[in-house]
Amino acid sequence: MHVECVEIQNYRKLKSCQVELTDKTTIFVGANNSGKTSAMDALIKFLDKKNKFTINDFTLSNWIGINKIGEKWMNNSEEILNFLKEDLEKLVPTMDVWIKVTENEVHYVTHLIPSLNWKGGLIGVRLRLEPKDIEYMYKDFIDSVNSAKETLSALKSTNSLSLWPRNLKDYLNKKFHSHFTVRAYILDPEKLSTPDPNNGLAQPQTLPYDSDYIDEDPFKKLFLVHYIGAQRGFSDPTNTNENDESTNGIVGNLSTQLRKYYNLHLNPTESPDPTDIDALQAIESAQDIFDSKLHKGFENALFELQSLGYPGFSDPRITISTKFKPIDGLNHSSAVQFDLMPENRQFNEHLRLPEQYNGLGYQNLISIIFKMMQFRDEWMKVGKLSKIVPSNKDDFSIPPLHIVLVEEPEAHLHIQVQQVFIRHVYDVLCNHERLGNEFFKTQLIVSTHSGHIAHEMPFSSLRYFRKQPSTLNNEVPISTVVNLSNVFGKEKETERFVTRYLQIVHFDLLFADAVIIVEGPAERMLIPHFIRKHFQVLNQKYISLLEIGGSHAHTLRPLIERLGLTSLIITDLDSAEPINNSAMPPLRNKNYISVNDTLKSWVPCKTKIDDLFDLNFEEKIKRYKQDRFAIKVAYQYPIKILMVPDGPEVEALPYTFEDALVFENLSLFKNLKGTGLLKKFKNAIFEQKTITDLGKQFFDDLRTGKKAEFALQLIYLEELKDLKVPKYIDEGLTWLEEQLQQRESENIDNQNTVEILVEEVV
Repeated sequence: MHVECVEIQNYRKLKSCQVELTDKTTIFVGANNSGKTSAMDALIKFLDKKNKFTINDFTLSNWIGINKIGEKWMNNSEEILNFLKEDLEKLVPTMDVWIKVTENEVHYVTHLIPSLNWKGGLIGVRLRLEPKDIEYMYKDFIDSVNSAKETLSALKSTNSLSLWPRNLKDYLNKKFHSHFTVRAYILDPEKLSTPDPNNGLAQPQTLPYDSDYIDEDPFKKLFLVHYIGAQRGFSDPTNTNENDESTNGIVGNLSTQLRKYYNLHLNPTESPDPTDIDALQAIESAQDIFDSKLHKGFENALFELQSLGYPGFSDPRITISTKFKPIDGLNHSSAVQFDLMPENRQFNEHLRLPEQYNGLGYQNLISIIFKMMQFRDEWMKVGKLSKIVPSNKDDFSIPPLHIVLVEEPEAHLHIQVQQVFIRHVYDVLCNHERLGNEFFKTQLIVSTHSGHIAHEMPFSSLRYFRKQPSTLNNEVPISTVVNLSNVFGKEKETERFVTRYLQIVHFDLLFADAVIIVEGPAERMLIPHFIRKHFQVLNQKYISLLEIGGSHAHTLRPLIERLGLTSLIITDLDSAEPINNSAMPPLRNKNYISVNDTLKSWVPCKTKIDDLFDLNFEEKIKRYKQDRFAIKVAYQYPIKILMVPDGPEVEALPYTFEDALVFENLSLFKNLKGTGLLKKFKNAIFEQKTITDLGKQFFDDLRTGKKAEFALQLIYLEELKDLKVPKYIDEGLTWLEEQLQQRESENIDNQNTVEILVEEVV
């Protein structure tokens, strides 16, 4: 048994999305504010903490519709109540949970079987946050509104005044927990559908209006949920509050965790068995010895008390008796220590430090892994926990499914430690003799911003949370979820290449606002300088810069299109003769072609050099209107330059990034000192008389020159600050900056519009 997928509606940024889960480890990835935390919170609240919902868990733009329902309640009779109840149910947070059940597990889900025709497979349950009694909520809301109106009617001042409740949202802001609860409904597996391919939105089935809800928690005996939140505070040497426990599932230090584990699983005084005899005897012996020591130590003091007339003949006498609790041995800040050096034989002593003095990265790793062990052992009722008789006999059974949610485990973890964690955490959760069979299953769900964690996992386990820009003035941006397991379809060679490439470089494009794909090392080193110096807005965005060779950028096409990432491809013209495809310096009217696969097959889908030269700005952009993002290609095109300061402008035809940079900065390169390509370019500028000869000389020099060395020399030069950006790159970066600015502006404007409409005074 395992959760196949969940469909989340109307929960914060998740207006309507389907999240498919693997039967082992699922990784949530995506840019900042893309909905990963919303998904984790929805799973935690719907599956475990149903009383933790707040009014802020509703999708913000839905409050416009909810307030309109409130207006109709105020302006119409009670007869429309049922109709508006159905409207309200479309706006409240819901989560559909779809569980894959095998034949030998049917006995677990007999209370969830949808019909007598069900033949096994999927079981669906809708969890919906809804009014407990909508009629009572309606009447109380109307009474509250009328009471406010009566108070305002007595106002003698001409000053405007608004009283609670201004609208239905304002009313629920105060009385939310009094009116809302989570109820469960059985779904029809035949009506489970895939998300709309046009916009990525899920299409959950519509429940009949008169559907009956399940009285009890439908998953009480099916699975156990554990989670670790993103914010974890670890003590340092100056922190004295060692017993402080966070509210997100993990405690402040390892000593506290050990005490909790001891109490649940190891305490010999709780339900003792034969293995505890030695420990109990040792405790009793120690207690007797200490009692005797205390009696002798206090003998004189107690005798002195008798001289004061107490105790008298009939008064009870004072005696001292101790009670040892083994847990006290762990109840101090140095219960956990780290051996720093082997035992010193001369002094017969270990050199140790308390846990607070160990590195935060390893403290966190040890703490998280130990917490996973606690989760596992609590699920399997290890040790003393198996002997504790619960008040409800149903609580004694072990659920067949264990769901563990971990949010951003990379907090305080070093890069190497992040990779160690994600490699081994699932094995730790399954490290129990009962977990080797098919009757028990663990599903681990991790949200992360770390490319190093994503790097360790196959594409099939990654779920990308994709931001969807708002299209209407009264909508906030929402997110959909992309299953990366099938992003490449049947293109297995492409998938293998992209996977290996990303593992070599980085997975940070899964967390970026946009991506820039560049041709080679020179662009990779110098474009960040151009952005820092000339594009301040772009410099503040999270941009992934990938060096894959512009001519190979098309291999990333399935991934970029599926992610919907706004992208700039900075590539080379790659002109060649059409017969033998031999590289040639670009010239007009020679019938030369481009051998660049990106230019030929993706953007702009042109092959002839003359056609590429004459394309306008818009023709170098591929727009995906349904997905609302775009990809622009930037390659060398003819530019006007001055060969001599007072001479006429001539047309230069760059071939690569390096010669385009030199053409743009001829006067600067005349005075630069260096070796290799830098020196060759300088000599060519002085030696060649025509622009055609200069272009051909640059072409010849580049065929044997070291481009990375050229870029490194430029970085060291003081003149780098005066370097002009090649026009095709400047054009591309300007476009990318405008795209991100426009997206941000639309999102802010729409969100502000929603907030104004939501808070509109009725």
